[in-house]
Amino acid sequence: MNNIRSTLATVWRIAAPYFRSEDKWAGRGLLAALVAAELAIVYLTVLQNQWNLRFYNALQDYNWDAFVYEIIYFSVLATVFIVIAVYQLYLNQWLQIRWRRWMTAHYLGEWLHEANHYRMQLQGDAADNPDQRMTDDVKLFVERTLNIGVGLLNSIVTLASFVAILWGLSNDAPLHLFGQDYAIPGYLVWGALIYSALGTILTHLIGWPLVGIDFRQQQYEADFRFNLVRVRENSEQIALLRGDAAERERLLVRFGRVVENWLAIMTRTKKLTAFTASYSQASVIFPYVLVAPAYFARKIQLGGMMQTASAFSSVQGALSFFITIYRQLAEWQAVVNRLDGFEAGIAAARELATHHNRIHVTEAAGDGAIDLKGLTLQLPNGTPLVNADGFRLHKGERTLMTGPSGSGKSTLFRAIAGIWPFGTGSIAIPTKVMLMMLPQRPYFPTGSLRGAVEYPSREGTFTASQISGALEQVGLSKLASQPDEHGHWNRMLSLGEQQRLGLARALLHAPNYLFLDEATASLDEPSEAALYRLLAEKLPATTIISIGHRSTLEAFHQRNIAMVRDGDRFALRDGNSPKPA
Repeated sequence: MNNIRSTLATVWRIAAPYFRSEDKWAGRGLLAALVAAELAIVYLTVLQNQWNLRFYNALQDYNWDAFVYEIIYFSVLATVFIVIAVYQLYLNQWLQIRWRRWMTAHYLGEWLHEANHYRMQLQGDAADNPDQRMTDDVKLFVERTLNIGVGLLNSIVTLASFVAILWGLSNDAPLHLFGQDYAIPGYLVWGALIYSALGTILTHLIGWPLVGIDFRQQQYEADFRFNLVRVRENSEQIALLRGDAAERERLLVRFGRVVENWLAIMTRTKKLTAFTASYSQASVIFPYVLVAPAYFARKIQLGGMMQTASAFSSVQGALSFFITIYRQLAEWQAVVNRLDGFEAGIAAARELATHHNRIHVTEAAGDGAIDLKGLTLQLPNGTPLVNADGFRLHKGERTLMTGPSGSGKSTLFRAIAGIWPFGTGSIAIPTKVMLMMLPQRPYFPTGSLRGAVEYPSREGTFTASQISGALEQVGLSKLASQPDEHGHWNRMLSLGEQQRLGLARALLHAPNYLFLDEATASLDEPSEAALYRLLAEKLPATTIISIGHRSTLEAFHQRNIAMVRDGDRFALRDGNSPKPA
């Protein structure tokens, strides 16, 4: 019971925001239309039940005129039913896509808000494969929630509509056994209740493991798909290392989990289907078994027996709702659990960014320098990494940062960018300045070359001549004439070309502070020197901070900062200032 209450509370927390959003009136209107259509369908079912009495009595009495009338009456009912059913499906699908569109935009906004996606990876949250959460799981949640909700409404209204009918028919067709009538008030209702209760209990006992199995199936499917994408993204390195066989083996191991879990689903579904199919088939004849003795005792006519069987089936079907959709319920609960985990991961990442015991990035007026006060960087597990207390990046000064790999140089850049939360202290960033980080492997969105080089600004921010000029200046003349060509630039360009394209992005945006994290490491030294001279010429007002291991970089910087071991962590130490560039 607590599990059901918890699941329903989670469903409400996930579903309710849409119906309070800016699209609430459209959503509420469509939902109301669905409810109205479902009520109309139930009403038509009641009318059809009454039709059963008249139609089969007409057959038994050989009444041709009544037969023709009932055929016409049924045709009208069927036509109205078809129209309502078609538009109910249409409105259901319309509500699904509006609801899904809002939820997808909402989750994207939360996931991509102030680097939440990055912090979720850092903390190793339970919301693995967020792409699946925002595609498959949102789609399934909306679809299953509407279908189950409308089906439950149908069952409740059907039960309320037919219980009174079936109760009355129990009096008209009393229980007849061994030549005797037994006056048991509403015995047909009690029969349907007992039959459905036993079926529901047994279905749950057989099928409840499907919730966990379905959850794992989606997890294994997503893991297999994710690793396929990784192979595609890193195909060149895999080919160079002759890693095809190794990757095939790794992928087959992951797919083996998919197959193994699928076999578990097959086994459990076989057991569940065996019971539910038997239950459904028995449901067809069960009402006739109950009422047939009264019919053969001539207590009721054929029409009365058919009406009773129809009413019994409606009540029994309503009471057996959870048996009918148990497989969907198991899948739905697994989807709810995954979305709940995704929301929890987002909330934890948000909490990580706002926790009092974190690195505080603030804006400060002054001489334009970046000040680090009391700053200590830590690893996610709390291990001290870098002590940067009192470190200052002066405006207009070009600084080179060196040190052994793993000493925290890139982590310091991340902290200054405001995306590394682990540590204490504060970082004061001058007001209204633009910071740009260029890593060793820059990111370019799939699409036009113009969009790739203008990122993160909107496409069209810069003119074609500005883009072409920047490309030519960084040595990408062959691309300068095709800014509107589309492609996957991280795959189409060599790493050196990607680094040149990243520097073209910096030339266009002209940031106040430019952080280069080995952003020219894949270029030969003459090309690297030419690009640093280009930056000095084209961005004279930009403060440049570089991470690099080549001694030739010292000539292009005015200050050298070294990461040195200081007990259990690294510290920043000013080296001998090289010649100004």
